[in-house]
Amino acid sequence: MSLGTEALPLPRKFDWIPILALAVTVVGWASAFPAIRAGLTAFGPLELGSLRFAIAALPCALLLAIMRPALPTWREFLRLALRGLVCVSVYTVALNIGEQTVSSGAASFIVNVSPILTAIWAMLLLGERFGTVAWLGTALSFTGVTLVALSDSESFKFDAGVLFILAAALCTSVDAVIQKPLFKRHNGLTVACWSMIFAALFLTPGLPGAFRQFAAADGEARFAALYLGTVPSFVAYCGWSVTVSRFPAARAANFLYCIPPTATLMGFLWLDEIPALLGIAGGVLALVGVAVVNMALRRRRTS
Repeated sequence: MSLGTEALPLPRKFDWIPILALAVTVVGWASAFPAIRAGLTAFGPLELGSLRFAIAALPCALLLAIMRPALPTWREFLRLALRGLVCVSVYTVALNIGEQTVSSGAASFIVNVSPILTAIWAMLLLGERFGTVAWLGTALSFTGVTLVALSDSESFKFDAGVLFILAAALCTSVDAVIQKPLFKRHNGLTVACWSMIFAALFLTPGLPGAFRQFAAADGEARFAALYLGTVPSFVAYCGWSVTVSRFPAARAANFLYCIPPTATLMGFLWLDEIPALLGIAGGVLALVGVAVVNMALRRRRTS
């Protein structure tokens, strides 16, 4: 007769590290949108971007020196440079230009349609099928973007700033295509650090003006610039690397839908931006459209 002496399995200890990393990522990337608006009160779009990634490149270079990862090949260097140019430098400047006239909350919702643009790239370049449901989700999402844009314009017109933010979303939509081959030899943190260093190099033409504007800026604008270079850039990218190393990529990406509402809340707390009801409805519609497209494509791939 057994006396129950068999060892019972101990409950698995809850791992707080990926949860904390995910929270840092979402809050860090969401806070970039109001921080950009605050920085643009004293900096030009190019100057703010150049100062942001000059600051971010310093800890990135230090981290690479400490980690000593394998050096990229020449082909990988070219791919990293392309990512730094398109997905970081051009993205940043386009977003900065757009946020000169578009509120931080609205900008975050518009940028978040990038997964749909990524899916369209996959259809055009990789031959993936884009079914009726996916096109319906695309229509819903861009209808939402239109509502956000109209609600954010005093004259009820499709502001040019929205087009620049859509261009930023287009830049980030090719990110997966550019960086995916790099993960065969390098981890996400290494790729992020190299990309930010290349972005800093591409944005150096704006540094002289950035230093002049920094000297003349008030305390809030200076804080915004320094904050952008540390938290949304270096810290949040490191947090994202930890997140995707502990969570499945698809599951981790779903949490990024928290960024637009978080950015909207931060815009209210930091800049007193009060979103219009039409803009909130449009933002929700845009996110629903993205979710519909993702579900449709995921179902198609598993069928």
